[in-house]
Amino acid sequence: MKITIMQGDITAVAADAIVNAANSTLLGGGGVDGAIHAVAGRGLLEECEKLRREELPDGLPAGRAAVTKAHNLPADWVIHAVGPNRHAGETDVAVLESAFTSALHAADRVGAHTIAVPAIGAGAYGWAPADVAAAAHRALGSHAGEKWDNVTEVIFVLFSEDIADAFRAELERPDDEL
Repeated sequence: MKITIMQGDITAVAADAIVNAANSTLLGGGGVDGAIHAVAGRGLLEECEKLRREELPDGLPAGRAAVTKAHNLPADWVIHAVGPNRHAGETDVAVLESAFTSALHAADRVGAHTIAVPAIGAGAYGWAPADVAAAAHRALGSHAGEKWDNVTEVIFVLFSEDIADAFRAELERPDDEL
């Protein structure tokens, strides 16, 4: 699997699937979540509202992912992944890792070949960039031996240089050090 790390705007990256660092309501918020909802347009909000009504009345739990169409984004799908909120006392790094793993599996399930992934949990949810990078690396490493049916490239699209640096440093480590 090809892995790319870049600093930039995830809403401008052409990929089959874009991962949204969502909150459990799926109804938009700040940071990456707000940017994705703003660019995707009203259709994304309406689809998320329907998903909440029909399948997720209590919201999407931390560590899980849900799929919608991408609407006005340069992708086919949005994979909404909820990380744990450290500021709310959610400090289990395994749940953070599960958010990345769930997003990867969801992307593979819908047939995405390229997937743009943000630093889930790094902004408003208070996780340190190094912890987020390590969780993402473990999510990739724990499935290194698996044959993905579809996903061939993961593009980590990070909103600041310090987060991009943390991902570069982490992903240079061999998988056997995870």
